Amino acid sequence: MRVLVTGGAGFIGSHLVDRLVEEGYEVVVVDNLSTGRKENVNPRAEFIRRDLKEPGWGAGLRADVVFHFAANPEVRVSTTEPRVHFEENMVATFNVLEWARASGVRTVVFASSSTVYGDARVMPTPEDHPLEPISVYGAAKAAGETMCAAYARLYGVRCLALRYANVVGPRMRHGALYDFLMKLRKRPEELEVLGDGTQRKSYLHVEEAVEATLRAWRKFEETGEPYLALNVGNFDAASVLDLARAAAEAMGLSPQIKLRPATSDGRGWPGDVKYMLLSIRRIVELTGWRPRLNSLETAKRAAAELVKELTWMA
Repeated sequence: MRVLVTGGAGFIGSHLVDRLVEEGYEVVVVDNLSTGRKENVNPRAEFIRRDLKEPGWGAGLRADVVFHFAANPEVRVSTTEPRVHFEENMVATFNVLEWARASGVRTVVFASSSTVYGDARVMPTPEDHPLEPISVYGAAKAAGETMCAAYARLYGVRCLALRYANVVGPRMRHGALYDFLMKLRKRPEELEVLGDGTQRKSYLHVEEAVEATLRAWRKFEETGEPYLALNVGNFDAASVLDLARAAAEAMGLSPQIKLRPATSDGRGWPGDVKYMLLSIRRIVELTGWRPRLNSLETAKRAAAELVKELTWMA
């Protein structure tokens, strides 16, 4: 089977490529390296540098399955520069689906996000909760899901949308945990925390996210359904202060923590979902997968891994 991974030089995508190569798949990585890094790409995968925003990006390529993980992952950027997320997340997803339709691709696995729910009214949040994003990033992911569902029903391009909680681990170059480590490298005595510190969200290690992804994909192939959306997260949540302390502990520091809320209700920035806890009952029942580490254990492991990685890079 020939598998194409968009964004395969990025964080989650590169770990997914490693597993696919390890399991014997023929893997092609397409990435424009805007946020990904060439050194992340497994040497046994074929790498092609192309920009998904260009309609002709897929010329000469073929695949049985596409894992579409290319995206701009910075939710805060979508607040200040919405066009970036329109082009890199929405336009790119449309172009991937168009190429899949024209090329006869059997299945597209779309990396969506917990942000599609916005400020969820039910927690843990099930997949049938209304999609009410409060950021352009979340809106772009919700639009991508809608396009996937339409292409599945209209053109027969089957699509699995995976709504990930916060995924952390080696090669990560964005998100609160990474930002904390970067801040502590510059100022070990003080750590600024965006928000009032009470924000709580689920965290999942990238290895567990990849395992869930592959199990969900294989089960989806068995079902024959045209479209399916699944949450991929943890059973619990951790606060942003938990993350800050995990980062400091991993670096052997005891900084003074300074809180900086950006909104009257204590969010880190406008459009930030303050509380997120996904229901993962559906994926557990469907695949038997379940996370081994809770959210705090995940944060501590990822912080320790990133400290080693960033120290080596320094």
